Amino acid sequence: MQPFVPLIRNPHFQTIAGHLWKRPLDTARHPVEERLYETEPGVRVLVESQQPPGEARCHIVMVHGLEGSGAAGYMRSLSAAALASGYAAHRFHMRTCGGTEHLCQTLYHAGLTSDLHAVLRQFSAEGRAPAWLAGFSLGGNVVLKLAGELGEAARPLVAGIGAVSTPLDLGACVERIARVDNRLYERRFVRRMRRRLCNTGRYRPADFRGLETILGIDERMTAPAFGFRDAGHYYRTQSALRFLDGVRVPTLLIQARDDTFIPSSVYESPELRRNPWIELWMTEYGGHLGFIARRAPRFWVDSALLEWIQRQGGNPGSPGGGRTPAA
Repeated sequence: MQPFVPLIRNPHFQTIAGHLWKRPLDTARHPVEERLYETEPGVRVLVESQQPPGEARCHIVMVHGLEGSGAAGYMRSLSAAALASGYAAHRFHMRTCGGTEHLCQTLYHAGLTSDLHAVLRQFSAEGRAPAWLAGFSLGGNVVLKLAGELGEAARPLVAGIGAVSTPLDLGACVERIARVDNRLYERRFVRRMRRRLCNTGRYRPADFRGLETILGIDERMTAPAFGFRDAGHYYRTQSALRFLDGVRVPTLLIQARDDTFIPSSVYESPELRRNPWIELWMTEYGGHLGFIARRAPRFWVDSALLEWIQRQGGNPGSPGGGRTPAA
């Protein structure tokens, strides 16, 4: 794998550039099929799928981050790279995301794995091979938690997992986002959360009076909506870190040491280090979901994930093992 050489080392530049950089996706050559999957009574989620020419070599299912959607840059560029490599690309939307607020009367949360599990079961029922999952930020928490919950039972559904900039410990990461250097990011997250929650029809703008943090919204809205005692209980029980011991499919974690949302110490946990199915590629730079490279390929994560999938593809039923230095 080509080491990551950042265009600029500043983590805030990387984070913002990763969000704003244009990422072309050819929807003329690869038309988008929008399909709604009913995952439980009264709940439908959107999956945007694109197929390569000819028979797909495999299927990659991507899961977005907090308040994201299939339109996120990292979802688009990985889709483009996957299609160019002969893979089918499926952009999974968490419930109520990407303009789907009207499709269910409930919310999503960082550990809600049932919708993705239901979609993967439907993939399998249609005769598709086990899918490769790619989770970004909060989506990484979802795919890792699902694999940990399923253990060996994941193998008929999941070939392997790539997780990028994942908040393995939700409480530690929410605390980190609340610091002064992340204030602009948190305000943006809060605005988007407020807008989406109001669009579900369950809340009004007045319900958010005095709520200016992710923690505040999770304490007052997310946790009660799913029966958690409080935000702390929600974070403790839904963090992927608690489920890593159960992972039994090849798994790659890509994480920048300078990620301003995620303390690098989270990745020193014994739960991660002792599982031979999990590889960690830790770069010095990259910010949060940035990884904009100085030289081609510009979107380093895409090439890294696909190269890893290609290497695993010959023997997906055994541990990857070890750690490969990424920078």
